[in-house]
Amino acid sequence: MFFSHYSEMPLVCLSDFEAYAKKHLPKATWDYMASGADECCTRDDNLMAYKRIHLRPRMLRNVLAIDTRTTILGTEISFPVGIAPTGFHKLAWPDGEQSTAKAADAMNTCYIASTYATCSVEEIVAAAPAGFRWFQLYIHQKRSASEMLVRRAEALGFQALVLTVDVPYAGKRRDDIRNNFHLPQHMSVKNLEGVFEDKDRSEYGLPANSMSPFLCWEDIHWLQSLTRLPIILKGILTREDAELAVRHGVQGIMVSNHGGRQLDGVLASIDALVEIKDAVQDKVELYLDGGVRTGSDVLKALALGATCVFIGRPALWGLAYKGEEGLKDVLQILKDEFRLSMALTGCRNVSEIGRHLVQFSRL
Repeated sequence: MFFSHYSEMPLVCLSDFEAYAKKHLPKATWDYMASGADECCTRDDNLMAYKRIHLRPRMLRNVLAIDTRTTILGTEISFPVGIAPTGFHKLAWPDGEQSTAKAADAMNTCYIASTYATCSVEEIVAAAPAGFRWFQLYIHQKRSASEMLVRRAEALGFQALVLTVDVPYAGKRRDDIRNNFHLPQHMSVKNLEGVFEDKDRSEYGLPANSMSPFLCWEDIHWLQSLTRLPIILKGILTREDAELAVRHGVQGIMVSNHGGRQLDGVLASIDALVEIKDAVQDKVELYLDGGVRTGSDVLKALALGATCVFIGRPALWGLAYKGEEGLKDVLQILKDEFRLSMALTGCRNVSEIGRHLVQFSRL
């Protein structure tokens, strides 16, 4: 069906991988990966927002040696780009999340494995035993399911929990409704196999309305009581919630609008980052996903306060191209572009990247 059509022309940027994936994946699969909520305004603005930020390069800085390394929660990675949690990697490549884990390990960066993976956490760890991994967690109405996942992830050596907080209900994704999108019968949400008595698989492989709409700030303390792992909140978009996150003792915030797949009309992630950085300063590490497509996008995010960015859809495009090798290509392109952007703005290491490098302007 796909997976075998390698491009004749070299793929030189992330949009080349996007075009390849769109051409070769089944339409319903592509639509599932590409779609946003409602009119897709936020999905599209995630990309456009970067174009409203201009760079202010410094010259004559002796940029012979460029060091792209950084640390997140004390662990060194080769450059400040990790793999964001996205579901169902077997839709893009037969080995699914196992290929993702191997690519992240080969590139010495962080992979956030999704609750909605088509490989189990045990299979992901077996594929890359030495890899640096965090685990993304949804809280389901059946609390014991989430508790079981936390214990499995911690026992397997995942180094942090990334709690997604922006999905009390799934957003309205029109293309998925039009296509009547369902996970193929031979795939499943592997981490939750056998957990729900209900055989309904209508909501992305699980029973409808299985997420907990009751989740509130007090539940952060419940989660902290279950684990010694650092907790990162994913889906924070405002100063007020960032301040509450700090007050509740989390170790990190991922500024994210879920790739524009939840509430349409919210701020682009990079725009929300500015407000949140001003609010929390250096009290917790800030990460970002949404709209990162070039090395200069990475530079802009770091200049505005992110410690690291994470890519979602582009990782799936890389898998669709050539599995582990394709994803390594995507990461290598971003790393090379980031290094070049650092050099051309006069930054020799990530500590020299700051807000002085950027200027906002309206298109």
